[in-house]
Amino acid sequence: MKKITNLSWKLAGIAYFALVFLATPRTAHAYVDPSVSSYLIQAIAGIVVAVGAFVAIYWRRAKKKVQDKLGIDVDAHKEKEADVQVFDDQDK
Repeated sequence: MKKITNLSWKLAGIAYFALVFLATPRTAHAYVDPSVSSYLIQAIAGIVVAVGAFVAIYWRRAKKKVQDKLGIDVDAHKEKEADVQVFDDQDK
């Protein structure tokens, strides 16, 4: 069985995109319904929220890794409560 090289995958991809580019029309003569704008706004808002969540998650992970590498303890200045001890009066 012949091993497929990286070059052949690149050539196949270029051929595919060239075929798609040549097969599709350059201009579209279409009617854009007014409701398309509300759908477009919803799609953009969804993308913004997803990108924001992605950035927030990976920012927190990167920040934690940097703090671990530098030996920074974020909880060092926080006040810690003592352990709770429960006493039962049934033994008397």
